[in-house]
Amino acid sequence: MSSYGLLPAHPTGPETRRAILPRMRRALIGLVIVLAAISVFTAGLAWLLDTPRPPRSASRGERFFYELCATCHGTDGRGTWRAALFLVRPGNLADGARLGQRSDQYLFDIIRNGGAPIGRPGMPAFGAALSEDEIRELVAYVRALSRAP
Repeated sequence: MSSYGLLPAHPTGPETRRAILPRMRRALIGLVIVLAAISVFTAGLAWLLDTPRPPRSASRGERFFYELCATCHGTDGRGTWRAALFLVRPGNLADGARLGQRSDQYLFDIIRNGGAPIGRPGMPAFGAALSEDEIRELVAYVRALSRAP
């Protein structure tokens, strides 16, 4: 009852229920459609952004490359559209002429320390994730990419 005792505070008759149910159904259907759309969108992003897998016969250096580098540099070393999403232009590791101008020590340092110390902030540092021997194997694989036909 209301504070005056004349009318109920919340009408609960059959007419009120019939008026509320269609609105609740519409809201529930809308919610289900929105959740389905979000699910499809996130599944599509997961598929697009999935990191490629290395071949079974891959060397350790190639496995490291696929795990850490292929997202930006691509499996062939030429770069990917994913990097462009983040406004990063990764170096073309398949360009033998350009990579031939760089020493193994330069490649080692940029992999270990990242690009920030030399003015290339898009390149992350992997020194905490890889040992020195693993970085050398990765450098050897990058060299092989630049020699590939």
